[in-house]
Amino acid sequence: MATEWDAWIGREERRTDALSEALAARWLATFDLEPRAPLPQGIHLCLCTPDASTDGLGPDGHPSRDMSDDSFLPPVPEETMPRRMWASSKMRFHAPIGADAKVERVSRIASISEKSGGSGSLIFVNIEHENHADGMLAVEETQTLVYRAAAPADAPLSPPTLGSEKFDPSEWDAHRVVTPDTRLLFRYSALTFNTHRIHYDAPYAQRVERYRGLVVHGPLTASLLLQLAASELGENALKTFNFRGASPAIADEPLHLVMRQTEGSSGSGIELGAFAADGRQVTAANASS
Repeated sequence: MATEWDAWIGREERRTDALSEALAARWLATFDLEPRAPLPQGIHLCLCTPDASTDGLGPDGHPSRDMSDDSFLPPVPEETMPRRMWASSKMRFHAPIGADAKVERVSRIASISEKSGGSGSLIFVNIEHENHADGMLAVEETQTLVYRAAAPADAPLSPPTLGSEKFDPSEWDAHRVVTPDTRLLFRYSALTFNTHRIHYDAPYAQRVERYRGLVVHGPLTASLLLQLAASELGENALKTFNFRGASPAIADEPLHLVMRQTEGSSGSGIELGAFAADGRQVTAANASS
């Protein structure tokens, strides 16, 4: 069935970058990691980032939407769906990206669909990224963006205040507690050139987007889970890693990062997750090695 977004399916965008030794050092320092080679999985997230001018940013800090017919992303109306979020990613790792690598990312709109959710209509955009390092395919990633309406001005703050229950890690093989503070959020925003105000402007996050506090980036939580996997399995051990956001994580509150081996009809796998202190799930993830 034809939709108003069909013309955007298959559109491509190319960006180039370099993983300089300085950028690699800043990534490692942000996560308190010692210098290492090869570099950690997930470092591609700070490469080929958006480069909109400051004048070209919208009220939420995202690059203003290009409403022209030749824009890369579909011109979802800002009047009815002003909120845009990173919902999930599916990654396939082919080779590590080394320091000083020349990187090219080819991005392609794979699909656009409209669904109904608890907050009304949602538009999902799937973008396929191919990251090449020195001419070799390094990481494939399918990223899902979601557009939605704004929360009412009097909507309850999200997520709810932490409850009295405690997260129980006893059923998991590995467990680590990390508290993403405002310094970590600031550094991650700088690394990824992310100017979405929910990550650094607390009054905006609370009054406009109705979050209880500053929101931890979904890819930041995913990066922490990738580091948990590396500590248990070794560097660059994963072949695939998929994650999706389940609930917002709030800065300065503990995150329980967990991992366990799983067995199913399709063979063994790896389940990972991030949970708030009261057991509310923040991120669900799975991987293979």
